[in-house]
Amino acid sequence: MDRARIIEITVGIFVAGGLAALFVLAMKVSNLSAFTDEGGYELIARFDNVGGLKVRSPVSVAGVRVGRVAGIDYDNMTFEAVVRMSIGKQYDQFPEDTSAQIYTAGLLGEQYVALEPGGAEVVLANGDTIGLTQSALVLEQIIGQFLFSKASEGAEPQGVEP
Repeated sequence: MDRARIIEITVGIFVAGGLAALFVLAMKVSNLSAFTDEGGYELIARFDNVGGLKVRSPVSVAGVRVGRVAGIDYDNMTFEAVVRMSIGKQYDQFPEDTSAQIYTAGLLGEQYVALEPGGAEVVLANGDTIGLTQSALVLEQIIGQFLFSKASEGAEPQGVEP
């Protein structure tokens, strides 16, 4: 083989390796690398507002990922968002008074569901609903409330002068 052909093959292998590395990175970032179903169980939580929560967002307890959001639906009767969470089978001891909150990882990071176990002796089973929930904080609503309160403080009552 001539020298030019060897260089072309080496460059081709290098480019293929780079594309494979980009593909693995994209799968890690988009959370699609964890397609394996661990045969866990499903819990349901109802929220007034889920903010930017997405399907496949993490579900964590004390900072440890114990599952993923399996689905987000809207209930026309109660006007609430219904979040279905797939929890790993090894995490099957959550008390029935466990609470669920939607938090944001960092200031502008992705949203996730955080579970906080209670103290009840009865544990949640497959398909049970978590009764205690706290909706997501929407940054736009907080800023709007702050601006509205500042505007109402600055508004002076206008009286009629004789």
